[in-house]
Amino acid sequence: MSLVLVTGASTGLGLATARALLDDGHEVVLHARRLERVEDADVLDRVTSAVEADLADLDAVVRLADDLNETGTFDAVVHNAGVMRGPDVVPVNVVAPYVLAALLRRPRTSVVLSSSMHRSGSPDLTADVAQASYSDSKLWVTALTLALAVRRPDEAWHAVDPGWVPTRMGGSGAPDDLDEGHRTQVWLATAGEGEVEPRTGGYWYHRAASRLHPAALDPAFQDDLLGRLERRTGIALQP
Repeated sequence: MSLVLVTGASTGLGLATARALLDDGHEVVLHARRLERVEDADVLDRVTSAVEADLADLDAVVRLADDLNETGTFDAVVHNAGVMRGPDVVPVNVVAPYVLAALLRRPRTSVVLSSSMHRSGSPDLTADVAQASYSDSKLWVTALTLALAVRRPDEAWHAVDPGWVPTRMGGSGAPDDLDEGHRTQVWLATAGEGEVEPRTGGYWYHRAASRLHPAALDPAFQDDLLGRLERRTGIALQP
């Protein structure tokens, strides 16, 4: 049995991930921006705990990390929370996972939601981040994930493309399988020793390795991204 944090779990893939973990007998800490928006109230009765925080607010993310550390050390964290457009794209999709990675007690496994759209993202980190697109943010957070896989070899860090699925974010006409959208995250978060190859640094689509934007694997780009995130937040990643 694992203790797993799932961020952005009020609806969609996050909620489906939390449900699946609970059904498999794992303990779940559910995060939502507002708990009143969790679409399945029964899930709140089943989780170990439920926490609120606006991941677009840096101070709120820091407080969230402090509160979560009181719970102990998670076996896995699923960084599911994300927004599609607007000024919160970079704060929620990139900055929040960075801050949680820096401040949380280190889990055995971290799973970060990416997207096939990361392949059309821009590696230009000098542009105004307020104008960054969803694709940009997913390229950057994928690079962050793979950078952490190298810098923290005692942990497992994986990025997942869940597909274009019919959630509130994806829209009702999305063509991919909604059930498949969360299964890779659950598998990675709970797999035993030797069940995942590569053990760390994977980019997955439906439990199979998938093609990456070259910048996501570029050490120079990763270093530049980490430096900018440290300067933006005032928080350094410990090696």
